[in-house]
Amino acid sequence: MKLNPTAENFVVHFGEMGSRWGFNRTVGQMLALLVIHPEPLNAEDIAETLHVSRGNVSMGLKELQSWRLVRVQRVHGDRKDYFTVSGSIWELAQTVFEERRKREIEPTLSVLRSNLLDEPKSDEEAFAQQQMSDLLTLLEQLTNWAQQLNNLSPGQLQGLLKLGSGVGKVLDLKDRIIGQSKPD
Repeated sequence: MKLNPTAENFVVHFGEMGSRWGFNRTVGQMLALLVIHPEPLNAEDIAETLHVSRGNVSMGLKELQSWRLVRVQRVHGDRKDYFTVSGSIWELAQTVFEERRKREIEPTLSVLRSNLLDEPKSDEEAFAQQQMSDLLTLLEQLTNWAQQLNNLSPGQLQGLLKLGSGVGKVLDLKDRIIGQSKPD
């Protein structure tokens, strides 16, 4: 299978971005290929298209399945496994956010909570714990907000994102009405 230049550019770029999103380059390219391909692909098709080894594709597909981003689909009359994305672009984004929360944020929250159990023994420890407490509060608030966003349907999420800077204007108006000033 040969990609047209636009599709190839997208797949290559998605591979580069994948490393910033928690995937390696090949896994990012595999996900991009599956996103833009209208039909499910088998591992051989993926390996041939991306010019990577079949073993690399197999490991990458397992990783994408562990992230819940791709699923196996059977093709009648064929014994091979075929793979397709596990939902719309919006659903994939929600899944990535949720998986990153579980893999990155939750362990950090656990460490912070554990570190805050001990009574500080010096002013330096008290300062460090206060900073960790502030970080814990921030991460808990962000996590709660992200969970609320993740509970929205893709249509609701799109509507919220379309509000854009309008949300800031509403918050400014609320602050003016109740007489609060913006925090520095």
